[in-house]
Amino acid sequence: MTSAITSCEPSQALQREDNVLNCHTEGPNRKKGGQSRSPSSNNLVYSILEVPPWYLCILMGIQHFLTALGGLVSVPLILAKDLCLQHDPLTQSYLISTIFFVSGFCTLLQVFFGVRLPILQGGTFAFVAPSLAMLSLPTWKCPPWTLNASLVNTSSPEFTEEWQKRIRELQGAIMVASCVQMLVGFSGLIGFLMRYIGPLTIAPTISLVALPLFDSAGNNAGIHWGIAAMTIFLIVLFSQYLKNVAVPMPIYRGQKKCRVSKFYLFQVFPVLLALCISWLLCFVLTVTNTLPTAPTAYGHLARTDTKGDVLSRAPWFRFPYPGQWGLPTISLAGVFGIIAGVISSMVESVGDYYACARLVGAPPPPRHAVNRGIGIEGLGCLLAGAWGTGNGTTSYSENVGALGITRVGSRTVMVAAGCVLLLMGVFGKIGAAFATIPTPVIGGMFLVMFGVITAVGISNLQYVDMNSSRNLFIFGFSIYCGLAIPNWVNQNSEKLQTGILQLDQVIQVLLTTGMFVGGFLGFFLDNTIPGSLEERGLLVWNQIQEESEETARALEVYCLPCGIGSTSCTSSCAQRLPFWPTGEAGRGVRTAALTPARVSSWLVRPAGFRFAVSTIV
Repeated sequence: MTSAITSCEPSQALQREDNVLNCHTEGPNRKKGGQSRSPSSNNLVYSILEVPPWYLCILMGIQHFLTALGGLVSVPLILAKDLCLQHDPLTQSYLISTIFFVSGFCTLLQVFFGVRLPILQGGTFAFVAPSLAMLSLPTWKCPPWTLNASLVNTSSPEFTEEWQKRIRELQGAIMVASCVQMLVGFSGLIGFLMRYIGPLTIAPTISLVALPLFDSAGNNAGIHWGIAAMTIFLIVLFSQYLKNVAVPMPIYRGQKKCRVSKFYLFQVFPVLLALCISWLLCFVLTVTNTLPTAPTAYGHLARTDTKGDVLSRAPWFRFPYPGQWGLPTISLAGVFGIIAGVISSMVESVGDYYACARLVGAPPPPRHAVNRGIGIEGLGCLLAGAWGTGNGTTSYSENVGALGITRVGSRTVMVAAGCVLLLMGVFGKIGAAFATIPTPVIGGMFLVMFGVITAVGISNLQYVDMNSSRNLFIFGFSIYCGLAIPNWVNQNSEKLQTGILQLDQVIQVLLTTGMFVGGFLGFFLDNTIPGSLEERGLLVWNQIQEESEETARALEVYCLPCGIGSTSCTSSCAQRLPFWPTGEAGRGVRTAALTPARVSSWLVRPAGFRFAVSTIV
């Protein structure tokens, strides 16, 4: 977990020989590019500070883009009907390109200036519910003629004004709500709360990011279970059974010119390979008309030509810009609803930071990094509102799961993913082409990814005494309520009407977000029910947090670029800022003593998580 902890498991090292292009470490102190690899990252192909070859960065960046593609495309398509765009696929493709572009820009901001972990930023489903609630108000309901394809003239000024005034209202609400998120992050309030957030809060929060999505993932996969099952089979085959199989590939190495070297292709690109093979199969089945052509027939949406309008009508080049739909407008009802989404998004993101750090072999994020991460996410939501995506941005849990499967935690790869998203937002045809990936392929991928995320959440309980009835009650009750309460509220929303529209929206959004319900109950119960620090897991948890603040490894990972805050801009005034890194890596660092008691507390952790993703998925 940290650089002070030595792994007690035998490393699954792959020998690094002259004829092997890519491999694991041989030991905890192997260096690459002058950076020392953390012992806890021995199972990684590339750790957070390592830089893969440029061509691998591009391919793995595309893989992250494909992993996030389902969520990125889904958000604007879900909003399309309530924005009166049901029969305007061209404008839908513009929204898709815009969300690609903004997500890429926000990803780069987060990697360089935010929490500095390889976390992709994209549209958030936490904003979808309040957005739909606002658009369902009588003022914003679509006129009947916009729902009739024969009456819609997508180029008419009247139709353009109908959908643009709705998205401008969304823009204003998102921009105002994003200021609240920036305030919470940059003021250090979220970092202050982290003193009271332990494993029994983080575990249900992360697990409930994925568990409630079983219905969505199952429905997508259920479009054609054969295609989905093949996608799952290929991901598992490549990431688990063939991960140690080296494939001979031609490479170029300076004066030696072209030569054949072994490369662990299946281990690095399991998701990308599985998606491409399944996509190709769907294309073949579409061309041969093996898949049904009738829109109502089972398996029709597995065809690659069901989204052909997006591809044919999208322009080759289109550069999104702020205010492209006009000047944003603001209403109180929209702002209150989106603020509820912001709260849920922040809870999820904090959990994602810890999950990501564990998967990429980094120390837990210190408070200043968490503060910056939440603040930059608020800035990302502000930019998303200004550009007019109709949504905000948040950390993508799907890509955290992809890190676990591929075991590639390099920060440079996420920079490449951000650049890929920027390009997809500018080249409209390419973005539209990726949007034609069949639904069951995406559904199969999500079943694997969400399973990994759930397991990562539960693995936080390794710090807690699970023989304690107190802890069993808190975790079990939090998880169960996080599933049961949102389900009841979705089915009985009329029973929670208070007569105040804004309050109704806030209540409904919060109570239908499982990760908020479970995380809040875990937080409240863990801090009110009596229990010792050791029993609650806070003893080891706080030791790790303290070391994260102090060790050279943490300073190296979470410091701002160009030595800002460590070698430059180190004034006492700057270091008082809640989001500013303190100290200099390698100087004045207090090393935690490895006393027998502390070694024992680390060794009692369940041994499996260091390779948990390898064995669970």
